[in-house]
Amino acid sequence: MTRNGAKRRRTGLMALALLLVTAIGSGCAGTEPAATGRKAAHPAPGQPRQALPAGPAGSIAAYAEAIRRAQTVRVAAAKKWRLDKVPLAAPAPPARKPRITTRKGFGAGAGMPPVFTTVPVKERVVFLTIDDGAEKDPELLRMMTELDIPYSAFLSDYLARGDYDYFRKMQGRGVSLHNHTLNHRYLPGLSYAQQKHEICGQQAVIKKQFGKRPPLFRPPYGNYNADTLRAARSCGVKAVPLWAAEAFPDRMEWREWDRDLHPGDIVLTHFRGRGDWKGSMPDMIRRVMKTITDKGYAVAKLEDYL
Repeated sequence: MTRNGAKRRRTGLMALALLLVTAIGSGCAGTEPAATGRKAAHPAPGQPRQALPAGPAGSIAAYAEAIRRAQTVRVAAAKKWRLDKVPLAAPAPPARKPRITTRKGFGAGAGMPPVFTTVPVKERVVFLTIDDGAEKDPELLRMMTELDIPYSAFLSDYLARGDYDYFRKMQGRGVSLHNHTLNHRYLPGLSYAQQKHEICGQQAVIKKQFGKRPPLFRPPYGNYNADTLRAARSCGVKAVPLWAAEAFPDRMEWREWDRDLHPGDIVLTHFRGRGDWKGSMPDMIRRVMKTITDKGYAVAKLEDYL
């Protein structure tokens, strides 16, 4: 076969696969509430990736079966964890990551880590982040794994140190662990040296306990000044993601005037239990996923875009 002929054959197979995915997505409309045109999910964690049979037809059939299996797992997990709807599957991460810049009005000097609330993307994806480490609910680990929902954790050591093993389990399930300072203090009220201790000290703790210094840092309460960013930069922080919306078990709170989600928005919540708010960590996940799914968004992994 000539090179051009092989290229045409590959193009044809891709077109067939896309048609097949579309057909499968339509066939799943009864179990996933809205047709989104989004790329289908890969097999969920724990599902075997079978070797594809030889030949174009066999490859497409196996791909279709993997999609069906993944959808079946997602439907069963959503039912088990009492979600109103099946979470939408995020598209594949971008081949070229978007350029992150500081949000206008959030102030940062030249060469400082960018401060932002939204990742510049066109896809209907948002990013879920969880702060501090107070509540260490094993149900959260099981729920997020079975639902295959990605999230990022920003840890404060004074809360996380009571059970580092909990966060090691979380890390082992693919969650990235980032910096939320040692003691969750109001940073603009501290000297540069004190801020550096809070931030760089937590970088060292995370390196010691979890194997590497994180590239992301979130200041407590979202408050920072120029010293905060200088201190963060000094110990390897590359970016400072804040948030566009905050999730609670009984409500959502919004930064933007339109009280809505937008492509690339970062969603904040906290490791909290019934002693701190009106519900459990699974209750909070059900609330935030209802909002995200009802608005036609999928949850993607923040680190894939930075």
